[in-house]
Amino acid sequence: MATTTATIVLSSTGLTGTEGLARKTVTGGHAQYTLFDGSAFTADKAHKVYLKNLSTTASEYFLITVNAEDVGRLYAGDWALIPWSAHDNDNDIKIDPSAADMTLEYMLFTDE
Repeated sequence: MATTTATIVLSSTGLTGTEGLARKTVTGGHAQYTLFDGSAFTADKAHKVYLKNLSTTASEYFLITVNAEDVGRLYAGDWALIPWSAHDNDNDIKIDPSAADMTLEYMLFTDE
């Protein structure tokens, strides 16, 4: 049987800074955490946010919220790269884990 291997290559111009690759392990389930405070960044910049759920339990997810709107759920092994328009506290990026002791890997790319 043939094996298919998919790869994704990301490249961009103008993004000169990062908030660094980091991990957040949450100790309690269903408690919302703020990853990025919208008021700490310039609104008209090209922010991109990388998120990855490092859980290996298929039913565990992080609910991702931006500006009090649910963006979606990242289940075990899922990742996302989303554009973000920071401008005030209402545009914070928040996570809400479905269980205790889950880890999210994240990074902010920016041209600040």
